[in-house]
Amino acid sequence: MKKILLLSLFLSSTALQAAHHGTHDMADMDSMGDMHSHEGHIHEQMVDGKELAVDPQRFDQFMIGIESNAVAVVSVQGMVCDFCARGIEKTFGKDKRVSKIDVDLASGKVLLAFPVAADIDKADIEKKILNNGLNTSTIQIVGR
Repeated sequence: MKKILLLSLFLSSTALQAAHHGTHDMADMDSMGDMHSHEGHIHEQMVDGKELAVDPQRFDQFMIGIESNAVAVVSVQGMVCDFCARGIEKTFGKDKRVSKIDVDLASGKVLLAFPVAADIDKADIEKKILNNGLNTSTIQIVGR
């Protein structure tokens, strides 16, 4: 029963976010002031032949101050509670190569920023996620 409730909450919040993101016209944008076009932003690119599925506003916020960094967008399966999210933050916070972390519990995404010169080891990322009791479905590297 809890899984059904969590799934329905997730789906409804995702639908609301998608509807909210796509329903503003130009008059709304002018009056809101904070709305802007995401055209040409890094989150719009294809990575390894797949569309980068990440919340555009959250991604843009994450990239502030680290525009020259490469970012690993990690899709995590089984991340359903704050305890899971904090464990991932703690694990990657200890990694000296990671310059910034964002864990989005609602979407199951983890954003990891690395200096461009750093070696991004997908196997190491998967191992760290697995050590937290979770699975990685995809890892996409952008900004290289």
